[in-house]
Amino acid sequence: MIKISSDFDHGNINCLDLSNLSDIRLEIEQDGKAKFYQWFFYCVEGAMTRPLVMNIVNANGASYPGGWNDYRAVASYDHERWFRVETGYDGRSLTIKHTPDHDRVYYAYFAAYPAARCKALVEKTRRSSLIAHEYLGQTLDGQDIDYFRAGEPGENKRHYWVNARQHPGETMASWWMEGFLARITDEDDPAAQILREKAVVHIIPCMNLDGVKRGHLRTNAAGTDLNRAWRNTSMELSPEVFLVRRKMQETGVDFFLDVHGDEAIPNNFLDSAKGIPSWNDRHEMLCDRYAALLLEASKDFQTKDGYPAAAPGAANLDIANSYVAETWNCLSMTLEMPFKDANINPDPVYGWSPERCRKFGRDNLAVMAQMIDVVR
Repeated sequence: MIKISSDFDHGNINCLDLSNLSDIRLEIEQDGKAKFYQWFFYCVEGAMTRPLVMNIVNANGASYPGGWNDYRAVASYDHERWFRVETGYDGRSLTIKHTPDHDRVYYAYFAAYPAARCKALVEKTRRSSLIAHEYLGQTLDGQDIDYFRAGEPGENKRHYWVNARQHPGETMASWWMEGFLARITDEDDPAAQILREKAVVHIIPCMNLDGVKRGHLRTNAAGTDLNRAWRNTSMELSPEVFLVRRKMQETGVDFFLDVHGDEAIPNNFLDSAKGIPSWNDRHEMLCDRYAALLLEASKDFQTKDGYPAAAPGAANLDIANSYVAETWNCLSMTLEMPFKDANINPDPVYGWSPERCRKFGRDNLAVMAQMIDVVR
């Protein structure tokens, strides 16, 4: 008997009709208390060697329907190797076609990264003597908010902040964080040594554990988009932001990188805080320098594609990037990675993949080290 399920950590799909394997009817569920939806992650069992045609019939009502154009879903048998499968979008339904080689196969919008894996990454990282760990508090569902600090506080040391996964469906941010954490805890890595010696690096490996576990695209348990809650945060609706922001107020911020994924743009790019009231030539210089160094460090980065800059004074200060830049007058950026394959160095089998995310995390650390003497 063939079974389709998503009643597990990070899962999201509703199976409407499984009677015809050439026309399986599925729909993505909304983010609980919010109307966002686009993340899907589900399991098919009992269909080995049988051709499957799976139609997500509410794809045209997703939060970013333009993201389906030229998109291919991913599949995995083991949660480690995620490969691209044939996918098409006709303006109404997203159709995934695949013949699995094993009895159990998983399909997802991007390589899945459940809350359990987030916690496993925390436990692995905690074993390093080069990093300190603490809990900042709890989410609305009672999950601990993990915080790491690399480098000992000291006079004239820069304070770097790196956050990931405000939007739970943007799983590439967690794969990126795997690479970043592995390098910052490498005692023999020269760039990591520089960062630990000259800076205190504050790390939030996963901002939105509740949304991750619930299978949400953008919001937490209260239906709050955390990346739109930085100016007016509260413990009732956005404790994740409230507690991280409070820690930032204790430490100060000289550099901030918020790691995300973008549904539509098929490339890696940076979004600056241009448009904040205090934006000046120094902000511009720091952003340009970081981008130029990242171009040298990573063959997967580019600067042609990205978001249009906000008009002077028109930046949305509810967004983390802009709020932090304006509050601490610092270099503050959002890093975006694609759900689709990147047009820069495309890979027909894996597309933009977990391994490429990990490497990109390591590459960004090298650039952070190079920026250490100019960020403040």
